[in-house]
Amino acid sequence: RIMSETSLHDIGLFGLGVMGQNLALNIAEKGFKIAVHNRSPAKVETTVKRAEKELKNSNLTGYKEMKDFVMAIRKPRAVIILVKAGKAVDLTIEKLVEYMEEGDIIIDGGNEWFPNTVRRGKALEDKKILYMGMGVSGGEEGARNGPSMMPGGPKEAYKRIEAIVKKCAAQVDDGPCVTWIGPGGAGNYVKMVHNGIEYGDMQLIAEAYDLLKNIAGLKNDELGDIFADWNKGELESFLIEITSIIMKKKTEDGKDYVVDKILDKTGMKGTGRWTVQEGAEQSVPLSVVAAALEGRYLSGLIAERKKACKVLTGPEPHEAKTDKKELVENIRLAMYTAKICSYAQGMALIKKAGERFDWDLNLGEIARIWKGGCIIRAKFLDRIKKAFDNDAKLPSLLVDPSFAKDVIKGQESLRYVVKLAIDSGIACPAFCAALNYYDSYRRERLPANLTQAQRDFFGAHTYERVDKPAGEFFHTAW
Repeated sequence: RIMSETSLHDIGLFGLGVMGQNLALNIAEKGFKIAVHNRSPAKVETTVKRAEKELKNSNLTGYKEMKDFVMAIRKPRAVIILVKAGKAVDLTIEKLVEYMEEGDIIIDGGNEWFPNTVRRGKALEDKKILYMGMGVSGGEEGARNGPSMMPGGPKEAYKRIEAIVKKCAAQVDDGPCVTWIGPGGAGNYVKMVHNGIEYGDMQLIAEAYDLLKNIAGLKNDELGDIFADWNKGELESFLIEITSIIMKKKTEDGKDYVVDKILDKTGMKGTGRWTVQEGAEQSVPLSVVAAALEGRYLSGLIAERKKACKVLTGPEPHEAKTDKKELVENIRLAMYTAKICSYAQGMALIKKAGERFDWDLNLGEIARIWKGGCIIRAKFLDRIKKAFDNDAKLPSLLVDPSFAKDVIKGQESLRYVVKLAIDSGIACPAFCAALNYYDSYRRERLPANLTQAQRDFFGAHTYERVDKPAGEFFHTAW
């Protein structure tokens, strides 16, 4: 039976997939009254039954009709929507605004392409309904127990939901993992880059796994122990932690490891591609994320790879004749160094977007809210926060004194591991991308002068000179 409630609710949530259900239960559990609704009434009933079973209060009420749902929320009404990005969001907004009034707020909690958030915000201005895009990271468990949340849009809209999201977010040593990111599509943008960084992290871990397995010759249980050990130091993170668990998980019959039975084909939902596209749009190098994205594309070419392996030759993976403990440590340091390069690229993109769109982003605070609840939560995010707190205009993490010291030390291991992988015929695109980025970024002069000369030759695109003031352009009749 659908519950009824006479008093008005603090907030509403539409879209009761697993994420929606879990976030609604989280909000209710934290002491806020929440109204829930879904296109399919069955999911409303499922959510209500879960609330009856899991909660010690009666803060969650389900509604079968959109009008009843909206009218049950106190003014100014705030409704979180968690539906598939794209057309479904537009259709949901259409239905909601039939019953909403001036000053009410819609918060899209899905992974949405940020220009869509900007477009919808502008479209609702005539009705004087406020619109927010709020990235939510942490998966199903995070939504239920405390995610990292990245809300963007009108600041007055954030003030309406601030008490709720702060209490429902993951809690770390310096506060809840949520903050107002900035106006417009800032929240969706930061979540997009978060997901791009996540792609890079996962690819780096996969490459380390490949090297440890095929060059160091380690077995799954040993790999599990190594990742667990790595999780006690600089690489401490959610993704390293779950990797240590994955390595040791056996099939139900106990004969095999689950990871060895999984098809080597990685899925994706688009946020990594959006991040790389934005890197190109903002002229910010994102080579590690791009390498991760291409790695997923190549993983999908299973039929082609099966044929190619019978035609194309090269070095075969083989166990290296070197001290195993030393090799493992070199791979760890290589991955840590590459990880710093990847985060430097991601934070540079956020910084550039903030400047271009006049969002006035606080990079230190963004790093802080990633410390808990989200997929990329990691120990060294606290150091990233400190780096940007010390210098809000820091051009790159690579030149922060603390991180510079680490990458200068780690680049030797990164070079060693990349060379070893190349000699063994093992692709490590993200490791290579990080090293190439590091070497390019630290060079005072690149061979781009020749490229610009070629552009001037065939297209009269002109060039600047090293011996003339910046901004003066020249052309040569080649």
